[in-house]
Amino acid sequence: MAPRRLEPGTLWRRAARRSKQALERGALQPIATEVIDFVEDDICFSVRLVGGLPHKLDAGRTQRAIRANPFLPVDAALFVSDVSETHICLLNKFSVLDHHLLIVTRSFEEQESLLTSSDFRALAACMAEFDGLGFYNSGPVAGASQRHKHLQLVPVPIGAGPDRVPVEARLRAGTLPFEHAASRVDGRDAEAVEHVYHQHIKSLGLRDRREAPAPYNFFTTREWMVTIPRRQERVDGISLNALAFAGSLLLRNRSQLEALRQCGALDLLIRAAGRAEPAGDLSD
Repeated sequence: MAPRRLEPGTLWRRAARRSKQALERGALQPIATEVIDFVEDDICFSVRLVGGLPHKLDAGRTQRAIRANPFLPVDAALFVSDVSETHICLLNKFSVLDHHLLIVTRSFEEQESLLTSSDFRALAACMAEFDGLGFYNSGPVAGASQRHKHLQLVPVPIGAGPDRVPVEARLRAGTLPFEHAASRVDGRDAEAVEHVYHQHIKSLGLRDRREAPAPYNFFTTREWMVTIPRRQERVDGISLNALAFAGSLLLRNRSQLEALRQCGALDLLIRAAGRAEPAGDLSD
């Protein structure tokens, strides 16, 4: 029997029901955090400080080191829905944000490989279900902890500021200081997102290898998308992924919080991605 596809209008209900069940059974183990609003240069960063069981943050890297694959075989307790013939949707076992979903390839593909048409179709199908932030970490330098290709989706807003995503106002104004490419696009339009993605990869000079681009982060909403080249995964010991560049940072301890306060969040992001050239205004 051919794999089923996502039934429109069902993903949010399925995710909420599966989250409740997985929590009750102990299959879902969210990471407890203290949320701290950190305002810098008119960006209200959402900083989450790990409050307990910080060893969960290392689980993915341990699996990677021993070449374990947490997505195969599929954990039925975390399974949310079929998405397409090529992708399924799972709960993120060690989540920081509620209803954090993973859009995972059915068969193994490297996380550092280029995103494909089937990846974008799967992401778009899920983004049509609820207003969210879809993102991708292209390998360990970009903050990925698993080799098996997976995109991610979290509901918005992800911060306490006026925007759905903390960096949105600066993004629209074209004043984000870290290197990136940004474009207006409807995240529910797979072909449009894929087209802009390849434009970004080219414009940022990321195709320095035949098999895959250099490390980068990618995120999209229903209105715009951003691609960020990566120079390093950690800055001052703080691990940074796509969510960090959207304005949501995860810190392991108060020493990291103090380091963040000393240097500033934007300085961390600039050092991880490079400093931006002047950009155009993306507002209407």
